[in-house]
Amino acid sequence: MRPASRLAVVLIAALLALALAPSVRGQTVHCSAGYACDEDDDWQFEEPSRHVKVVLLAGSIGAFQDGPYAHLIHEWCGNVEIRNLSRVGFGAQQLYGVFQREVLRHHGFPWTDASLELWLVWNGGLNSAVASARTNRYIRRAFVDAHARHMRVVGLSLTPWGALDDARWTGARALETHDSTQRIVDFVMGRRSPSELLGAFASDRGAAPAAYQPDESADVRVDLYDSDLRDRSARARDVTEMRRLVSRDGRWRHAVSALPETERAARLDADAARLSQMGQWFLRPDYRSFDDVHPNRQGHRRLAELVCPSLPASWGCRCP
Repeated sequence: MRPASRLAVVLIAALLALALAPSVRGQTVHCSAGYACDEDDDWQFEEPSRHVKVVLLAGSIGAFQDGPYAHLIHEWCGNVEIRNLSRVGFGAQQLYGVFQREVLRHHGFPWTDASLELWLVWNGGLNSAVASARTNRYIRRAFVDAHARHMRVVGLSLTPWGALDDARWTGARALETHDSTQRIVDFVMGRRSPSELLGAFASDRGAAPAAYQPDESADVRVDLYDSDLRDRSARARDVTEMRRLVSRDGRWRHAVSALPETERAARLDADAARLSQMGQWFLRPDYRSFDDVHPNRQGHRRLAELVCPSLPASWGCRCP
């Protein structure tokens, strides 16, 4: 499918998702059990029998309506009530804004109720995946602010995404897109150094030690990117052709121009091999919905199955 056609499909799907999102004019809309809704800074939790109160922040994957993973977790975890604040098309910075408006500044949020456990589930950043440093900056802010208010955090990494006919995954640019996505995954999972993954925004950490600090780390982490959601059986492309493609890419040549010849040759071999196997990092075809980014109903179930065993015992989960 051509990029223009793919864009049209994504726009139509986004409009449908917005149209299907539950809303009641003039009333407070309850978004528990995994259903995304319009902005509402006066919402309330509504299930007093469930003492684990969870806020979910994600993009359009979290806002999915047909058997979403948040709905399954709500069903499987008997002590949990989920408020889904996911937004179609929102990147990490925009989701952080939602967190500020609808949680941190929400006067009715049960901050002082000692009988409750308060959790943030973060699954955002895919809509800003090509800007990893900025995305990680706002993920870190969400984690820090949540911990400052005595919320605990479940960090769900980005899910596999991409297609060879997507401009972001075309030619050598695919290497950059994959690396940027991986840096966001690594930040959520607490890998590598936070300063390396924050880039120019490392100054946000002030004089903090080099290692991750508890307030900027998720309490529970689940790697959904390198999981069986990805298409591990995708056919590899010809390495010789990939070497030719990479060697002719202007941005790649500029990036390696300062390297000695032997290192450039080794880098070319490594990048050609990576590029040949890039399809193995995409979402499995049988888990795809209307495009190569959004999981279908089966994909959401598998996602929930991957997350469920890592959730705290206090959530009362009975994982399938």
